[in-house]
Amino acid sequence: MAVTLRRPRRWSDLGRVERVDLYTRASLYVMLAGFAVSLLVAAATDVEDAGERSVLVGGGVVVAVAAAVVLRAVMASHPARGPLPRVWSAVLLLGSAAYLLVPGTSSVEAVHGTVTAMVIGNVAAALGGIPDNRVSAAVVAGAAVLGGLRGEASGAVYGMVLAAFLVFAVRASLWVLDVVTELDDARHAVAQLAVAEERLRFSRDVHDVLGRRLSTIAVQAELAATLAARGDRSAEKMLEVRAVAHEALAEARELARGYRPTDLTTELEGARSLLRSAGIDVDLDVDVVPRAWHEAAGWVVRESVTNVLRHSSATLVRIEFADDELRVSNDGVRADAASGGGAGLDGLRERLTPLGATLTTTATPGSWTVAVHLPGSGPLSATTTGSPA
Repeated sequence: MAVTLRRPRRWSDLGRVERVDLYTRASLYVMLAGFAVSLLVAAATDVEDAGERSVLVGGGVVVAVAAAVVLRAVMASHPARGPLPRVWSAVLLLGSAAYLLVPGTSSVEAVHGTVTAMVIGNVAAALGGIPDNRVSAAVVAGAAVLGGLRGEASGAVYGMVLAAFLVFAVRASLWVLDVVTELDDARHAVAQLAVAEERLRFSRDVHDVLGRRLSTIAVQAELAATLAARGDRSAEKMLEVRAVAHEALAEARELARGYRPTDLTTELEGARSLLRSAGIDVDLDVDVVPRAWHEAAGWVVRESVTNVLRHSSATLVRIEFADDELRVSNDGVRADAASGGGAGLDGLRERLTPLGATLTTTATPGSWTVAVHLPGSGPLSATTTGSPA
């Protein structure tokens, strides 16, 4: 699975998957370049003629560049098998064959062995990442044949082992990257499912509460219209319609404020279960919250956990209450999420302010904290349902 990156300026701005992706790609390029440079330097020192040395180094650079371009295409399409750049693939294969025959690479035994190893390494690293066992087998077999061209069994074994190792290294690296990417996709899917479940819960509440009231209003309004046509008790029925409408409005406000009464213990246990299912460790230290503040504290836990799942790459979430302050912090803050919160936190702040509670957010390198001060033994108002919507 290919991952498209927008390169940030700093390593700390990258998410975990982006770091693994960048590290994997960079390490493969460094391996390829280091392998080619070390062998070219070793071969060049064994060639006395300046012209042959120039051909040796120039041809090696062409082979190495072609291998890097093909490797880049393999990584970009992984785990698919292509498309590969046909021109550069041809340059790599044909150029490697020609490189072994030019003067300076075949006349000196030590140089020939070094150049052969370089060709095998570049071709194996470039094509080894293709997730097709037939391609890998062909690369290893070709390396064995190439290594044994001079009739030495040790050369054939060396070429086969070298190619097999590089094919394994490239495929294993890309496999690990795929696994990490899939796990991150699964974590985001868990967060999306949590949001979808909350929306479904809200829709059920709307249907159960408002549907019943609106049906009552419709029936009573129809009856009032019938009575009005007869001139009998229409005013009394319209007053009943008005009363039902007020009840529906009050219940709609309750739904908009908190969906339903929130239980802090339930929210904490739900947060622990949800975060752990997403692969995030949880540290809970909340056991002395005043009873009257449980509803508001439940709002904070719910919104904060939702933000962690949707907008962070956290590995640890800490929920604690001390000195009249409830704190929800995580270690996965992103650069694009450290601007002070979004609509969810703004709405939560508006609901908490009439109760006498204050909400603040703090972003530090590698940490994001939502802190809510819950003063005294309870809210300023008689209930913990917040201000009217």
